[in-house]
Order: sequence, then structure tokens, then C-alpha cells
Amino acid sequence: MSDKKKNRQMKNKIKAIVKVTLGIATVLLVSSCVSDPDSSGLEYMPDMYRSPAIEPYVDYAEIRGRENTELKMKVSALVPPRNTIPYVGTDKENVLLMLPYLRKPNVAFRETHGLYGMDMTSEDDYTKAVGDKNPLALTAENAEKTFKKGKELYSSMCMHCHGEKGDGNGKMMENGTYAGVPNYADRSALGDGQIFYSIYYGKGAMGAHASLLNKREIWTVVHYVRQFMNPEYGKFNADGSAAVATAAVDLTQTK
Repeated sequence: MSDKKKNRQMKNKIKAIVKVTLGIATVLLVSSCVSDPDSSGLEYMPDMYRSPAIEPYVDYAEIRGRENTELKMKVSALVPPRNTIPYVGTDKENVLLMLPYLRKPNVAFRETHGLYGMDMTSEDDYTKAVGDKNPLALTAENAEKTFKKGKELYSSMCMHCHGEKGDGNGKMMENGTYAGVPNYADRSALGDGQIFYSIYYGKGAMGAHASLLNKREIWTVVHYVRQFMNPEYGKFNADGSAAVATAAVDLTQTK
């Protein structure tokens, strides 16, 4: 075969490849066009240039009929509408515990802590809360479990400021981000209700945690930080009585 013929065949092959490539490109271009002016058309590899949207209202614990119990009650961006009561089962004790908190934030909290959309009061409910006792009864049987859960919550929500030992020397203090976090050992005169109130609505430089922890979790944290105030807290005598009184009262009633 002559060189001239070989060159002609090569050119024909190149032309065929070009035609096929142009044909495919034309088909793709036309298929991506739609009559809807609001449509972006057919997108190829959108993950390369379109960031995924955050879906705060998706229940990731239940996907396509499958339930992942490990993801239940995890912190999420979803905050219930005002004055609604979340479903917490049918256990009477737990339902009463999870009813709306009877204490209200002072009107000043609207500006100082961003508590907009809440029922406010002009009175000092923080001082009134001094007599509120922890409604979660601490016993010799449940103390270990309660403190274990309390440590888990405290480590994720509180330790970065209050420190591992509750002495106010958390990482945020050490790096100078915040200052003035108290030592729990110096706050033993605080009532259970005042500790709860401070966590629920915030106090000083600390923001409200009502949207981050439910009421049972906050009361569990109250039990845990009590250990920093009194080393004997949570210990029990041989007869099962508490070394430090942990009386509970009904906080579901209006005072």
C-alpha cells in the first residue's frame, strides 16, 4: 500500500472520530436543554460544583423504614415550635418531668441572651428557684448510671468552659476566649433549681442550653456537678440512705 493511500485512510479515520465526537457532544447539549426557564437542565456530576444542602428537619434515625436507635435523641438543629410539648412516651413520671419549665426568664434576658419568642417575667425567678429540688431521685441503685450519663453530657456541653473538675479551668479559659467562670466548689450554697435555671436560660456569659439539652438531661447534669460542690454527694450509707440529702419535689405544679 502506497504512503498516499495510507495518509488518505488515516485522514478518513480522523474525520470519522471527529464526526462521532461532535455528534455525541450535540446530543448531550440538546438533551440538557429543557423548555422550563427555571430548570437548570440536565446536570452532569453536580457534586463537583454544587455543595450539598443542610437538612435540619430530616430525622436521620429513621430512614426508609429502618430505625437507628443510636441516633435517637441526638442533638440536632430542630427546635420545637413555641408552647409545644414533645412526645416523650407514656411513662407518667417522665411526661411530668418534661412538661414546660415553670420558671421564666427575666425580660432582660431577651437582649442579654437572645431569648426572643419566650414568655418573660419582670420578677426574679432565679432567686425563687433556690428552693426547687432536683425531681430526679438519686438512689444507691441508679447513682452509677446517673453519674455516667451526667459525665457524658457534662463532657460534651460544659467541660470546655467549666473544666474537667468543675474548677472553671476549661480549655476556653486557658486560651483566653472567656474569663470569670466560677469554681463549683465555691457555689455549694446554690439550690438545685438555680443550677437548672442557669443551664436552661443561661447566666452571665453562658448562653441558654434549653435547645441543646432536654429537662431530664439538665437535671442529670445538676446531679453530676453537685459532686464538685460536695465530694460526699452521691454516696450512700450501708442502709441505703444518702450521705447528702437529695430530696425531690414536684416541679410540675405552679408555685
